[in-house]
Amino acid sequence: MKYSKYLSLFFLILSLLSCSDFLEQEPGTQTSVDELLQNKTGVLQALTGLYTEVEANVRPERYAVYADLQGGNLKFGPTATGGLKGQISPSANVEQLYSFDDVALSSNFKTFYDTNYDIINQANLILEYTPDLKDATDAEKNQIKAEALTIRAYAHFLLSLVYCQDYKYTADASHLGIIYNTESIKSGIQYPARKTLAETYNLIINDLKTAVENYSDNSLLPGPAYSFFNRKNTKALLARVYLQKGDWINAYEMANDVITNSGAALMSKETLVSEWEKPDLPVSEILLEFSIPKDTEGNVSSSMAQTFGYTSDINFQKYTVSNDLIDLYESSDLRKQLFLTKSLYTIIGGVQTYRDYNFTKKFQNNAGYVAFRLSEMYLIRAEAAFEINRADLAMADINIIRARANASLLTNTANLKENIFLERRKELCFEGFLFFDIARNHKDVSRNDGCIATVCSLTYPSLKYVLPIPTYNTNLNPNLQQNDSY
Repeated sequence: MKYSKYLSLFFLILSLLSCSDFLEQEPGTQTSVDELLQNKTGVLQALTGLYTEVEANVRPERYAVYADLQGGNLKFGPTATGGLKGQISPSANVEQLYSFDDVALSSNFKTFYDTNYDIINQANLILEYTPDLKDATDAEKNQIKAEALTIRAYAHFLLSLVYCQDYKYTADASHLGIIYNTESIKSGIQYPARKTLAETYNLIINDLKTAVENYSDNSLLPGPAYSFFNRKNTKALLARVYLQKGDWINAYEMANDVITNSGAALMSKETLVSEWEKPDLPVSEILLEFSIPKDTEGNVSSSMAQTFGYTSDINFQKYTVSNDLIDLYESSDLRKQLFLTKSLYTIIGGVQTYRDYNFTKKFQNNAGYVAFRLSEMYLIRAEAAFEINRADLAMADINIIRARANASLLTNTANLKENIFLERRKELCFEGFLFFDIARNHKDVSRNDGCIATVCSLTYPSLKYVLPIPTYNTNLNPNLQQNDSY
């Protein structure tokens, strides 16, 4: 048994060191880590590949729908074609977790877990080789270091959201965090244990603060600036981390920094709908949208539309918008125009009929994954202001978002905390926040419209607010503790 475990780990290391995406130079050929990372060109090639893997980890169905599906913003529509046309069933990729019953042995999120640690390992390799580059200036090395550190922190943060209870689950965040890797597997076989969540967040924050200090004004990689981490969107990530931690002063200051100094401006009331309906470019207030993959002719090969898209009555995806969300909007709210309503063939209880379903317009055509945009910073600043007893500032920020959407303005601070939560739900829907906001606010999950899971609600606290560590990984590492109840 022990021999089998070491053998499996040996092949895992080989795969990470020899066959990682960024080491693939062209079809059918690979190069060693030492060869690739010995000069600036190779390191930048590695960094480019690393962004590709990050994008491919967050854009596809599993993570892209997780927070909104679990929280109740999404429901399943009917099957578009084939023998099961009209029937409603969960997607196989999320079927277990949708009912809060993911199984460690066959976890829906195993690829997400593995890919994040592969990303972390690749980032660590870049960090280990970059200081010795002979053909890069100190400023260039610092820029590479900053982007790799941010990617490392981002991957760890995503893992902590999915696999750890919220920061205030225990009074001192002494509950289980994640394994935080700061060395590549090339450094040797190790069997690390999970940190506490307090330790995990300290490491994430330290990486991000170090990155901020090392950024220059320009990325070294070709492509649109919004596709890469930089100082301003790394500060946006820091603001999000501080919010999730409940560090209100730092959350306020960091969000305010981004709002004040990033150079980005909110979409206007006049362009709000048309910005989201653009077929190619991201919305104007974007802080980070990873570039979506394209084929050799420059055509988009996959996008968020593969999860949320509607093309015709026989060509659409399974994820539609629940009335639990739609009913939150006032009739005058412009954001209500961001739903595409279609009457689709449906079988209910064996009866053939047509029912109306709503698709989000946010992610049609060539839409990419929205990692950070400016509206989130206003909502972070509002929540943090409320928590530091500046309800006046919080209400002002909420009203900026509501005025832009043509929604009625708040006139007093009664129920302000709940209004902040609901404004986040309405403004940031399908951008990966709701379930994590529910947990962070110690709320219950209540999914009503269209819920076909075996379990549609959860009462906080619950052990099912987190997913199981995949069995394959706990078998490889005897010090990797499984989440309770799995």
